Amino acid sequence: MQDTVDMKEPERHNPETGDKWEVQLRKGCLELAILAALWDAKLYGLEILRRLESDSDLIVSEGTIYPLLSRLKALGLVGSEWVESEAGHPRKYYALTRAGKQRAVEMTTTWTRFSSRMSKLLAPVGKGK
Repeated sequence: MQDTVDMKEPERHNPETGDKWEVQLRKGCLELAILAALWDAKLYGLEILRRLESDSDLIVSEGTIYPLLSRLKALGLVGSEWVESEAGHPRKYYALTRAGKQRAVEMTTTWTRFSSRMSKLLAPVGKGK
């Protein structure tokens, strides 16, 4: 008996699957993006959000960033300190730890290799526009 495979034509743009794919892709990059944003400066939460938006087009809510920062802190990748601000209320600044810098370098190496190979694989697809 022969196996059969359903060869249905894929939908051109299925909001149900396409948008979810992009969301998952962005979520997968978020930890690296936060570590990169903190690479050369201490930033407070809102500054991190703004940096992600301006430098990477990642739009992240406060409800997403703070739990991630807490997890990164628990892993020893970032440290934090409260600093009084001129605006009147203290702000919690985040900075990379030595382990966080090492993790950022490792993740960047992996990302660079992966994205380079994906770009090579996708080059013919891009020419098909």
